[in-house]
Amino acid sequence: MHPDIQFKKTTDPLHVTLFIQCLVDGFCPEVGDAMVHILESLGARIDCPPTQTCCGQPAYNAGYRKEARRAARHFIEVFENASWIVCPSGSCTHMVREYYPLLFEAEPQWRRRAVQVSRKVFEFTEFLVDVLGVDDLGARYARRITYHDSCHLLRGLGVREQPRRLLRNVRGAEFVEMTAADRCCGFGGTFAVKYADISTAMLEDKVRFIEASGADVVVGCDTGCLLNIRGMLKRRGLAAETMHIAQLLSAGIV
Repeated sequence: MHPDIQFKKTTDPLHVTLFIQCLVDGFCPEVGDAMVHILESLGARIDCPPTQTCCGQPAYNAGYRKEARRAARHFIEVFENASWIVCPSGSCTHMVREYYPLLFEAEPQWRRRAVQVSRKVFEFTEFLVDVLGVDDLGARYARRITYHDSCHLLRGLGVREQPRRLLRNVRGAEFVEMTAADRCCGFGGTFAVKYADISTAMLEDKVRFIEASGADVVVGCDTGCLLNIRGMLKRRGLAAETMHIAQLLSAGIV
């Protein structure tokens, strides 16, 4: 454990259950590995239920409430006995915390269970900073970095300063704010499919801001945004890379 780290919100034995976003599971499992590395360095005992599936957000956003409730019920059954539920995605965390209770407004028993689960689920940086009181992991990364605010994380959960506090404490890194860091990258899940032209125009703006920042690496907390941005960077032939914050923060941690 890094010598500067102190727990301030909880002194109970740390038992964390991982809620792994579908995009992380399918495209970037190294993000999950990085989370485990960091949490274990903080003394946590980790569970990752193999029976977990999608939280139901794509169905919910597309208007398929019945299918979303089916996914939500399964999620609740899998996670309701967890002490802390930690997810590498503000988007999925927001779905469980804000929309699960709404899905079951007409089903009091399931709504009660949904509310109980929603109170235990946290986005990764939110958990580190707000629950554990940790903003310095002793990470080292000698490159120029900037940060992209994902929409649900910022506007839905109100998480803005937590990732920035963590990034500013990375040894060797030069952290720079890009212009309009809080502007949507155009992904938005099904939005990018339904409104491809608008999505692409938004993404082109985002990439221009990234290029102007001079950053070597764009850091984010949501894999969907990062995959979207990475694709445009490659199509433009730009050298900047994308990285989930868990990967960067795990660098240099023994």
